[in-house]
Amino acid sequence: MLALEVENIVKRFVDDSEPVPLWQRLLGRRPRQVAAVRGVSFQVPEGEIFGILGPNGSGKSTLIRVIATLLLPDEGTVRIFGHDVVRERTAVRQLINRVSVEAAFFKKLSAMENLMYAARLYGLPVKEATARAGAILDRLGLPRKKRVIPLEELSRGQQQKVAIARALMTNPRLLLLDEPTTGLDPKSKREVQEFILEAQREHGATVILTSHDMEEAERLCRRVAFMDEGRFVALGTPAELKAQFGAHPEQSLEAVFLACTGKGLGDEAEADRVLEEVSA
Repeated sequence: MLALEVENIVKRFVDDSEPVPLWQRLLGRRPRQVAAVRGVSFQVPEGEIFGILGPNGSGKSTLIRVIATLLLPDEGTVRIFGHDVVRERTAVRQLINRVSVEAAFFKKLSAMENLMYAARLYGLPVKEATARAGAILDRLGLPRKKRVIPLEELSRGQQQKVAIARALMTNPRLLLLDEPTTGLDPKSKREVQEFILEAQREHGATVILTSHDMEEAERLCRRVAFMDEGRFVALGTPAELKAQFGAHPEQSLEAVFLACTGKGLGDEAEADRVLEEVSA
């Protein structure tokens, strides 16, 4: 069964960098629009971990927000387990959960209080929710003493763990992870990655992962898509993409992305390193 079907999605935004003077608006001139997502189409079968990879500003997060029903597409359709995200928004929201890099909380409340509030929204019994929250936070390595202090006193990485715990509380059928390990230290990043694999393996969750961390994507994802300037420029398994762009099997996906687009994902020094790897 297909968990996700995306067909020719387009999402535009008004370009605020060039405001239209009032007198021109009175004459009918409209603000210029820019497309953040341009005609993207793909399918993800149930149970797959699918990666959307690209640099900041490539359109990854906008696409995830459309899938998550947070933005309306200007063109195209998205269906989640057969439900249209525009016409059947309520049904879709019962099947999904999302973790983003800008996780939002009640910062004055503790981790457990935030999780229990989320559990009530989904109708989980208090006893079950308490046990599930504790088990997930144990698995993610958040110390017990950190669970009862206000979230604003936690580190960025610890807050992100709470965001992931909140998303997994309801065992969503489709989990949308928008750069979930950004800001985490290497140990915490590894713990989160293991938990993502565990959620897919034990609960059959379908996972859509956006990232600019190619090593993480290669470890977690069966297939990946390279996104650049709002479009998918390549899609396949890591091995298929390396073969397609003439990379050695041991070369990184970042090298393949650079070969595909001519663009790096990191800082200038990192881009030089990747360019040397491609040329080797």
